[in-house]
Amino acid sequence: MKILVVEPLAAPYEKEIEGGLESMQAVVGGYIQAIYPFEDDELALICNEEGKLLGLPFNRALVDGDGRVYDVVVGPFFLCRAPADSEDFEGLTEEQVEFGRERFKRLEVFTGLL
Repeated sequence: MKILVVEPLAAPYEKEIEGGLESMQAVVGGYIQAIYPFEDDELALICNEEGKLLGLPFNRALVDGDGRVYDVVVGPFFLCRAPADSEDFEGLTEEQVEFGRERFKRLEVFTGLL
C-alpha cells in the first residue's frame, strides 16, 4: 500500500507498507487513529492515538478553511485512502500523493504552545 509519511522537521516521502495494522502502527510508533481533515473525504491522516499523552514532538498544524490553526498533529503520521465503500485503508492515488506533498512540504517549528 502506497502511503505518504510526514515526520517532524522532515519533508514528506512515499513509502510502501503491507497495509496491515502492525505495519501502520510501526510507522506512527503506537496505536493508530484516523482523522479526516481534508476536503477529499477519502483521504485519511493516520497518527499515533496517544501521541500527545506521550509527549511526541509537534509535527504539522491542521488549519480550517480560513487558514486558522485548530490542532497540531504530533509525532510521525501518514496519509492513505479510506474509501467510504470499504472497511480497509488503501494506497494513495498519484493526485493524493501530490496533494500531501504540497500541503505538508513546509517544515513547521512550534514555539510557545501551551
